[in-house]
Amino acid sequence: MRFRAQQHLRRQLDFQRVRAQGRRFDCGAFTLWHVARPAGEPGLARLGVVASRAAVGGAVQRNRAKRRLREAFRHHQELAPPGHDLLLVARAAINRLESGEIEQRLTAACRKIFPPA
Repeated sequence: MRFRAQQHLRRQLDFQRVRAQGRRFDCGAFTLWHVARPAGEPGLARLGVVASRAAVGGAVQRNRAKRRLREAFRHHQELAPPGHDLLLVARAAINRLESGEIEQRLTAACRKIFPPA
């Protein structure tokens, strides 16, 4: 399934709202923040990805970390219920993990946070 443009968190206010009002889940190499959007804003789950220079490294490492996290979400976006905003914050260990391990950690976190009905 595609990771559509309307699924991206873009505005700084959205990032701030997820951090201020959301809940945090530690996944080791990254942190998953999540919050439900107000009832008037339904739609697909949206994702924002953050990788700071201090935590991850230079531009090449940061871009690689963000690309890998977006790809893991793209493969398993059905685990996040519609109407939620997610924020993935990369840590230094993210680029030392295999892609399969990143996907496993993300799916485990999503299943724990959003249990299937």
